[in-house]
Amino acid sequence: MAREPFPQLEKFRADLERCTKCGFCMSSCPIYQEERLESSVARGKIMLIRELLAGNLSLSNGMADKLNRCTLCRTCAQNCPAQTEVPAVITAARADKVAKKGLSFPYSFIFRWLLPRRRLFGRTVRLFSWLERLLFPRASGTLRHLPFFLTALGKGRHIPQVAPEFLRESVPEVSPPPQGVPVRYTVGYFSGCMTDFVFPGLGKKIISFLNRQGVTVILPESQGCCGAPVFLGAGDLATGRRLADANARAFEGLDYVITDCATCASAMKDYPRFLADTKEREESYRSFAMKIRDITEFLVDIMKLPPEAFRASPEFHGKTVTWHEPCHLGRYLGVKEQPRRILKALKDIKYVEMPEADRCCGMAGTFSIHFYELSRKIAAKKVAAITATGADIVVTGCPGCQVQLADSLALQGSNTRVMHIMELLE
Repeated sequence: MAREPFPQLEKFRADLERCTKCGFCMSSCPIYQEERLESSVARGKIMLIRELLAGNLSLSNGMADKLNRCTLCRTCAQNCPAQTEVPAVITAARADKVAKKGLSFPYSFIFRWLLPRRRLFGRTVRLFSWLERLLFPRASGTLRHLPFFLTALGKGRHIPQVAPEFLRESVPEVSPPPQGVPVRYTVGYFSGCMTDFVFPGLGKKIISFLNRQGVTVILPESQGCCGAPVFLGAGDLATGRRLADANARAFEGLDYVITDCATCASAMKDYPRFLADTKEREESYRSFAMKIRDITEFLVDIMKLPPEAFRASPEFHGKTVTWHEPCHLGRYLGVKEQPRRILKALKDIKYVEMPEADRCCGMAGTFSIHFYELSRKIAAKKVAAITATGADIVVTGCPGCQVQLADSLALQGSNTRVMHIMELLE
């Protein structure tokens, strides 16, 4: 079999050669814990890719399926004695696959035609939310069955309703502090798709909290999707560059860009590594990536707010709260202690640390679309850990994790509430 060129994989050949097949990744990989197949674990994927580059395997649909069975949670890299960055290798392999075979429908349409056109994307989301109300039965609480447009995440899956009014429709582009409060910082707010279209109340609360702390918040209309499902999940680097270019331009001239989504923050910090195909783009992406901060990181490390600045809203007084640490927040961004400091500062709640709080919940964007049943099995372990804490509320720092946890808890008949950490604050 003739060797095919795999330009993206060649960029990470050092990682391919670094793997010693020791098997440390087997004890931590959430996929391997469920399937017990060598092709499911990082070591097995590395061996398959080595054979691919040697010309002994082809990039078939079966091979692509094996590469896609990865949440990119980075537990393998965290536990690898050789420090092999397998998630980067997997991302590169997905990119080479798309370059050779393209994207299948409907992802080609959604990623290349809708996501880069923010207004059109918003209108389409709203249209399908109306159809959802007409065609889909109401589920428990404030959850509904998923509308088809949101890529059919699985029959019976629950997600929050699409908001009747999006965040950027309900707040000004520039929100200054109240009169009499001196301005300490001016920051850009990357709201992401979930906060904009599904959780606008979270965005409003973050803007209000920052304003009261003396922060002017700018919400650029020209910002778009972070690109995580496009270039990390699907491997479409060309569309990823379109989104990255728009976001980097939208926040020019600002010292900090804060976001409430760990996945968005991690993806945007990865622009230079995966999307920089020219020197100009590399400079632009690196400059942009250096500005990005998770909201808890900004409040604790940059603003250095004292514990008394954080107070729980009265409705949560007396509640027991636990913390789910998103993979992209802890293992990618290194933000671990900051959210816990905030939670421990809230005197009117009881904070309980969850066993294995950093265990992957199984969401992983497009992974949970393609492999929903496997995603549910991974999430079941997280639900068991949440239940063990006896918590009334589980909070996290990623809207994607919120959706996964809410779905998984609802399927188990649990009354535990799922929230973003910033929603706890007064």
